Amino acid sequence: MSDKPCIICVAITGSVPKKENNPAVPITVTEQVESTQAAFEAGAAIAHCHVRNDDGSTTSSPERFGLLLEGLRKHCPGMIVQFSTGGRSGAGAERGGMLPLKPDMASLAVGSVNFPTRVYDNAPDLVDWLAGEMLSRHIKPEIEAFDLSHVFQAVAMQKAGRLTGPLYVQFVMGIKNAMPVDREVFDFYVRTLNRIAPDANWCAAGIGRNQLTVVEWCVANGGHTRTGLEDNVRLDKDNLAPSNAALVELAVQICGKYERPVATPAQARQIIGLGDAA
Repeated sequence: MSDKPCIICVAITGSVPKKENNPAVPITVTEQVESTQAAFEAGAAIAHCHVRNDDGSTTSSPERFGLLLEGLRKHCPGMIVQFSTGGRSGAGAERGGMLPLKPDMASLAVGSVNFPTRVYDNAPDLVDWLAGEMLSRHIKPEIEAFDLSHVFQAVAMQKAGRLTGPLYVQFVMGIKNAMPVDREVFDFYVRTLNRIAPDANWCAAGIGRNQLTVVEWCVANGGHTRTGLEDNVRLDKDNLAPSNAALVELAVQICGKYERPVATPAQARQIIGLGDAA
């Protein structure tokens, strides 16, 4: 058991889920703000954000990100806003076009990986550019570790001064062709990160039906966790999740099971090493 507060991140939309998969997936900025506010009130301290066009198609539009940031700062005071720089919504420098808005955090994949039908391409020069943009704007990266080499690369980048510490690393588990949801693999990743970057903080995301399994592993092992409709649109095999808040509530219940307090946004900022809310 750990009495360390557990940070819950809610991944509100993503680039893949559609209204056809679950009508609760928030698409417009207004829907995203309303959904995030409910998740914030349920216990989420971080909002991981993609944006969409109103027709549901993916985009990296800085204008959309700006509207979302404005809404979240108004309706979710103190919540940590984390922008996605993922490759499903744009290519090259377009992926970092929203960073001048200075969110609290941004995702950073430091290496490439196979996805179900494509290569998620993160070439070294693009990774270095994104990391440099975050460093110069005092944006905390969340390292998206899809592979063990990504953990070692993040640590090497920190040692070289290209990332500031302590690192915040997320193990992404359950994407087809990438890291599986396997308990021994999970434990090995945690041990490895603790060995090579003992001051790092970590969390994990379980994709699809494995979401709650990974949430429980994280909570039970003293880490932080992620939930939300980006990764999983169901409460269980028979029922769609009615909201992002409903998934956050399940994570809160698991924290209670293991006697872990749920981190407030202020506590999450202190743990991660962020400044006060804007």
